[in-house]
Amino acid sequence: MKFLDEAKIYLKAGDGGSGCVSFRHEKFIEFGGPDGGAGGNGGSIYFIASSENNTLIDYRYQQHFKAERGGNGQGQNKTGKKGNDLYLKVPVGTQILDDDKISVIADLIEENQIELVVKGGNGGLGNNYFKSSTNRAPRYRQLGTLGEEKWVWLKLKLIADVGLLGMPNAGKSTFLSSVTNAKAKIDDYPFTTITPQLGVVYNNGTTFVIADVPGLIEGAHLGKGLGEKFLSHIERCSILLHLLDASEPMDNIINNYNVIRQELKLYNEDVYNKQEIIILNKSDVVDSNNLSKIKNELQKITNNNIYIISAHNKKTCIPVINYIEKIINKNKKIDEW
Repeated sequence: MKFLDEAKIYLKAGDGGSGCVSFRHEKFIEFGGPDGGAGGNGGSIYFIASSENNTLIDYRYQQHFKAERGGNGQGQNKTGKKGNDLYLKVPVGTQILDDDKISVIADLIEENQIELVVKGGNGGLGNNYFKSSTNRAPRYRQLGTLGEEKWVWLKLKLIADVGLLGMPNAGKSTFLSSVTNAKAKIDDYPFTTITPQLGVVYNNGTTFVIADVPGLIEGAHLGKGLGEKFLSHIERCSILLHLLDASEPMDNIINNYNVIRQELKLYNEDVYNKQEIIILNKSDVVDSNNLSKIKNELQKITNNNIYIISAHNKKTCIPVINYIEKIINKNKKIDEW
């Protein structure tokens, strides 16, 4: 299935039905009064968060959605039928934005969360409603009001505990495949990962989700490469795993680290300040002395924990996973408190 994390769609709620002008015409009732019923309300459009979906691809092929119109009122005080509401399923983690792509209408972050986005119009009143002691035979009614309509943006932001950062070919996909159940595409060329990948880690009774999303390059905050399509997916993560290729020259490693940190800062200060764990990958092809030098240089510019692994060897990844588990359990206790 193709991954699509953004779509623009048109929504039109149902119009309300019109009220009815009618008078009783029954045998043996000499002065039949007004009996025009009200129109039915138009259907509204709701969005439901569902884990059955993991992409917005369905909204690429159908972009216009309309709820049912309310029925008109009838004689004998019969109210028009209410228009059926329309329920649209979206993946958990979907934001619904106004046409300006800035204002958030709804943020669906929990399974089965339901949000009303466009409301149906109200049904108009029939002439029976307007009768009074001074107006026994009103001959007017109300028209139904129009249902709301708008263009909205659907934007999917993955819900994961941990986000994987790193330049293309840093080994993120290999790491994800090694520690989770994900089947990530792995090869030796830039941007192997062109769509987000999720993997679940099961460790000592703790479960958490890691998201491997397309690699960052300089200028990503401006949309370069895969740009903001990547960065938006790490907004919900509480921990950032920053993978660095230890087989590169020292200057490249330090520069790559600084480039990505700068991109995070330019994109969003909150993302920049998330807890970060640094991982020196590909230790199997670098001698221990060089690894120690690289680690020491990195510690001069960051106070974050630094781990040395080979993503191909799951055993070397266990200390990292244990540390993440410790952080997640600690955060859960804080939330419960």
